[in-house]
Amino acid sequence: MICSALDCHKERQTVDISDLIQTIAVYAIPVLFAVTLHEAAHGYAALYFGDNTAAKLGRLSLNPARHIDPVGTILIPLLLLFATSGNMLFGYAKPVPVRFGNLRHPKRDMIWVALAGPAANLAMAWLWGVAAMVLPAVGVQEPFFLKMCNGGLVVNIVLFAFNLFPLPPLDGGRILVGLLPLRAALWVSRIEPWGFFIVMGLVLAGILSTLWMRPVMGITFSLVQLLLSPLQVLLN
Repeated sequence: MICSALDCHKERQTVDISDLIQTIAVYAIPVLFAVTLHEAAHGYAALYFGDNTAAKLGRLSLNPARHIDPVGTILIPLLLLFATSGNMLFGYAKPVPVRFGNLRHPKRDMIWVALAGPAANLAMAWLWGVAAMVLPAVGVQEPFFLKMCNGGLVVNIVLFAFNLFPLPPLDGGRILVGLLPLRAALWVSRIEPWGFFIVMGLVLAGILSTLWMRPVMGITFSLVQLLLSPLQVLLN
């Protein structure tokens, strides 16, 4: 059957929308887990090192509703998915409030508080990788669940790499501030009010992807594969 150009265009649109809906369904749960545990990890680390701000505000929770930002977690990712046909995904959750002055050793402890979020993403990437290996081994061949496991692995590695970029207000920027001598740390911390816009500019220009995301994600994938290798040997 030969379809008209208009019919073919409509058919492609239907297929594209169907694919996007499937993509959203596959990534929804991994993204919610990724941002929720990332932010909760910051709060638990802050509490451990002496700041109970997040605890008082009820942010030490695994309930995604406590951490979701309607614009950053839902609207922006959906708009990007549809605008780029699923080729670009970006979003954020509500940052967990931390008063670094309340930490027992503010400059040192802020490093551990900042590291807690990416560390949670690295742990989740490993767990999704475990699930991706175990499910087929026990006879689960449902493509949706396998795609979700792979999606969870990718989402958490993306968040791990992105948040470690050394520019405030990202976690990597706070780690850098904690590591630098006081004068240099104060200079870097002054960038924070404009840091988000600088990062967005680097993302749109493709600089962040080329010079940071791809190398760091490649190293992280290799690390996760190494951590998964004992399980792979057992399953084989």
